[in-house]
Amino acid sequence: MTDASDIAAKYIATWNETDGEKRAVLIARHWSETPHYVDPLMSASNATELSGTIGAIHDRFPGFVFRLINRPDGHADYVRFAWGLGPEGRDTVLEGSDIIETRNGRIDRVVGFLDKMPTT
Repeated sequence: MTDASDIAAKYIATWNETDGEKRAVLIARHWSETPHYVDPLMSASNATELSGTIGAIHDRFPGFVFRLINRPDGHADYVRFAWGLGPEGRDTVLEGSDIIETRNGRIDRVVGFLDKMPTT
C-alpha cells in the first residue's frame, strides 16, 4: 500500500519548485524513470517534459503556490487528492483533482482534472 499523504506531499513539493535544477532533483528522487502526466491542457511523457510543464505553470502564475485542498486517499498503487493554486494565504484561482499511479513507491503516471479555472 502506498502512503497517500507522503506521495501527495512529494507531488506538491515538485510542482512548487520554481528552480529548474532543484525541480529535476525532485523528479529524479520521487518520480519513476519514465514519468507520464496528462491533464486537459498539458501532457508530458518524460522527466524533461514534466519539468518544462511545471515551469510553464510558474511562468503563467508567478509567485503562486500549490496546496492540498483535501486529504489524500488511496489504495494499492493509486492516490487521489484535490489541489489548489493561488497566491500564498489567499483564495485559489485554479483547482484540480489528480489521480496518481505509483510504481515501486514512486510517482509514475498522473491523470489530472481541472475543477476550477481562472475567468481571465
